[in-house]
Amino acid sequence: MGRYIVGITGASGSIYGVRLIEELIKKDNEVYLVITNNGIKVLEYELEINFDLWLRDIKKSKGRLTLCGIDDMFSSIASGSFKTDGMVIVPCSMGTLSRISNGTSDNLLVRAADVMIKEKRKLILIPRETPLSSIHLQNMLFLSNLNVLIIPPMPVFYEKPKTIEDLVNITVGRILSSLNIDNEMYHPWGTKNDKDK
Repeated sequence: MGRYIVGITGASGSIYGVRLIEELIKKDNEVYLVITNNGIKVLEYELEINFDLWLRDIKKSKGRLTLCGIDDMFSSIASGSFKTDGMVIVPCSMGTLSRISNGTSDNLLVRAADVMIKEKRKLILIPRETPLSSIHLQNMLFLSNLNVLIIPPMPVFYEKPKTIEDLVNITVGRILSSLNIDNEMYHPWGTKNDKDK
C-alpha cells in the first residue's frame, strides 16, 4: 500500500488516467487526484461518462481517493513535507509538460510535479501528442535529465493485443511497473511466453 498523486490534463487519452486510478485503488493504494478543467471536459467527451458520477462510484466502492482542486495551493500535495511514493500525470499535455519544465507552478498540478522534482521523488509523465515538435522534445529531454520518467503510451504488439482495452491495460501496466507495483497487465519481453510453456 502506497500513496500516489495522479494528474489528468486535457490531452487526449483520459482512459489511461482512469484505468491507472482504478488499478491503484484496487491494490489498496491511497490516491490524490488533480485534474484540470479541460481534463474533466475531455474525460467526459472521450469516455462518455459523467466525471462526478465516476468519482462518486469510485469513492463508494473502493474509497481512498481524494480529489484536490486544481487551484488549491493549500492542498497537502503542494508541500514537500507531504510524503508520497510517486506521481503520474496521465495524459500529460504539452502545455503542462512545458510549465513543469520551466518551473511555472501556476496551479496545483504543476506545483505538485515541481515538489516531486525538488524532493527527488518519482515523477512519471505520459505525454500525448503527435507529431512532436523540437520544443516538445527539448522539454522532455530537460525533464529526463532531472530523472523524470517519460513514458509515451506506445502500443506493445508482442503482447498480441486484441482490443483497445488491451492496449490501454498494457500502458497502464508499464506505468505500474515503473512505480514498482506488481501487476499482470504488462509482461516484460519473453516472460509471458515462459509462463505459457
